[in-house]
Amino acid sequence: MKRTAYGSLLAWKNQPDRRPLLLLGARQVGKTWLMKEFGKVEYKNVVYVNFESTPGIHAQFDYDLKPDRLITMLSAEYGEEIIPAETLIIFDEIQECNRALVSLKYFEESAPEYHIIAAGSFLGVAMHPGATFPVGKVDRLTLYPLSFYEFLDAVNEQRMLEAAKSLDMDLIQGLAPKFIELLRMYFYIGGMPRPVSAYAQRKDLNEVRKIQRDILTDYKSDFTKHIRSPNIPKVAMIWDSIPVHLSREKKKVIYREMKMGGRASEFEDALQWLIDTGFAYRTSRVTNPQIPLAAYADKDSFKLYMLDIGLLAAKAEIELKHFLNPSTSFFGNYHGALTEQFVIQELKQAGFSPYYWGRDKGAAELDFLLQCHGEIIPVEVKSGIRKRSKSLDVYRELYRPEYAVRATLNNFGKTGGFYSVPLYIIASLGDIL
Repeated sequence: MKRTAYGSLLAWKNQPDRRPLLLLGARQVGKTWLMKEFGKVEYKNVVYVNFESTPGIHAQFDYDLKPDRLITMLSAEYGEEIIPAETLIIFDEIQECNRALVSLKYFEESAPEYHIIAAGSFLGVAMHPGATFPVGKVDRLTLYPLSFYEFLDAVNEQRMLEAAKSLDMDLIQGLAPKFIELLRMYFYIGGMPRPVSAYAQRKDLNEVRKIQRDILTDYKSDFTKHIRSPNIPKVAMIWDSIPVHLSREKKKVIYREMKMGGRASEFEDALQWLIDTGFAYRTSRVTNPQIPLAAYADKDSFKLYMLDIGLLAAKAEIELKHFLNPSTSFFGNYHGALTEQFVIQELKQAGFSPYYWGRDKGAAELDFLLQCHGEIIPVEVKSGIRKRSKSLDVYRELYRPEYAVRATLNNFGKTGGFYSVPLYIIASLGDIL
């Protein structure tokens, strides 16, 4: 299974001012596999330390954090010679040992010749009171579920992947029926490595759904392990509300729909936990679209998405027939929610930080706003082949953007600065623009 992030790891390895790397991302998105695979291919040997499964190693970090002593200790403990630039040291689940996390600061300052990647699914939310963080001493990389392009490669559709990346629009148009068929499969399977791997090997969609349900159960178990007791039911309420909010035309999160009399202050910590762990993505509303968008975001008005479209489909209990029967509405009655979920995953993988636009009064609400090439790009998402985008029309009339994007199942088109982009190549939006 090839991951786009592998190239980012390779660039990190080769940069002269390299610092210890923190690999972030939700549980079960493939962080451990990626680190080990990278070490196996790119280094002479690997020293792998898991601070969750081997708690006895924690004590070794209590004496002092001098890199020389730690290297000697790790070499003896794991029976591996540690050679600068030739050995990859992996600190997995590093949030379980704050002293190990702090040690990255001293490796950066005193021993930058050692290559260290650390990972943790709950960094910042599972650390103990009084814990410290090596601010400014580490590089960061976030791993997401597999994108649609990564999915194509994983299920042996390399030619389709090459066609998509070529941006040869005549070629892509000729392959549109095949792209739509594969997109249907991705909407059901999603990008979590285990379901994707199971489908690639056995093509059993019932097995895929079982694995997705197991992952959702595992996530619920995480709530009880890593959250303070008063916040457990609040996190569960927000998590369970995501499919419900996404089912509506206006997808803004409303607390009183989760709990009678619910208020933002009551759910603030629980919401932040879901976002910090990567279990959920938040897009805040912007009413005055100016650069930088972050400065004009209304953090009290926002939409929430899950980390993976396949998990959303499983959580919403969307039946397989909606994905397989071409005569049904595209992806069933939940098509709008799934399509928006798909687009935000692709945009985040591509490095965008999406917002959305909505008026205080009136029905107009635009799905996404992006900063790209020094411009604010409005993006309207449609799940089928409809050409009319009323909210996008309102936005363009009000703000006269130089560029605008409509993402649908239509073929590619461009009129001035207005782009019609097929959903299955939305990941290439930055290159298209």
